[in-house]
Amino acid sequence: MTSSVEPLPTPDLSVTLGRLTLPNPILVASGTFGYGREISGFVDLRRLGGIVPKTITPLPRAGNVPWRTVETAAGLLNSIGLDNDGIEAFLARQLPWLLACGAPVIVSIAGATCDEFVALAARLDTIPGIAALELNISCPNVSHGVDMGSNPDLCRQVVAGVRAATGLPVVAKLTPNVTDIAAVAMAAKDGGADAVTVINTCQGMAVDWRRRRPMLGNVIGGLSGPAIKPIALRCVHQIRRAVDIPIIGVGGIMTIDDCMEFLVTGASAVQIGTASFAEPVAAPRLLDELPAALSQLGARSLRDIVGTLAIPPRPASPAPPVSPPHAR
Repeated sequence: MTSSVEPLPTPDLSVTLGRLTLPNPILVASGTFGYGREISGFVDLRRLGGIVPKTITPLPRAGNVPWRTVETAAGLLNSIGLDNDGIEAFLARQLPWLLACGAPVIVSIAGATCDEFVALAARLDTIPGIAALELNISCPNVSHGVDMGSNPDLCRQVVAGVRAATGLPVVAKLTPNVTDIAAVAMAAKDGGADAVTVINTCQGMAVDWRRRRPMLGNVIGGLSGPAIKPIALRCVHQIRRAVDIPIIGVGGIMTIDDCMEFLVTGASAVQIGTASFAEPVAAPRLLDELPAALSQLGARSLRDIVGTLAIPPRPASPAPPVSPPHAR
């Protein structure tokens, strides 16, 4: 006996982030996936919504002294310090392979000044095939790494400078280590950003009490993994309510439930970071699980659920008690 129940249509997973269009919302985060070569034997990179390779800077950087990583109870502390070979080596050795892997490539760039960001963007603008630029204005592991991501005026300045220097879509990666992340997101929008990535790591440290020394060579590092997911969700929520700009959510996404929480809260796409260290195939696994999760909500497309979080109204404050006339 054959069933008369027809299978549900495959949901539309495509994503539009300003001028950037992606085949699906599952990306891999900068600094957690190398340049793709190392993991290509385990993952069909063509299936990914996008690859954000390791951040590049104008000149080579040696990074911070060891230790650079420390595992915590619910995540990972890192203090890599933007270790990379510089833009020219990236263009010669890494980018050609990345552009041939079949997934959209969003190049992550960082500079010590606005002029360095602009120069990097102008250099990359001459290379065909790049999908977008992600501005790492939020790295806590280098001197002044979060300055442009914590000051709205500086954020607006660097985004506007990059936008003027390139025709590529521009995504600003924001830090949670601020008082008002929505104000920084508004500055990114005012500067011309197509989207924001929320969040970069939270500042933290680890201590060896027996030796009475910090465990990271740089003392303070960036915390990622499940421990920061509530913070990342809060940031996505605050930006979604305050600023009309597409959001890429990142921070502690390990399961399909985590992914769906970010989407309904207001992220149009997500980046998988620390999960890839423990499970190299985490990103494609989540992509496989996403259609069934969307079907649970009766969604025919990803867009049907983005930002649909229902916020209950706040109860009215009780009126102050009125003193009886004889007590006045």
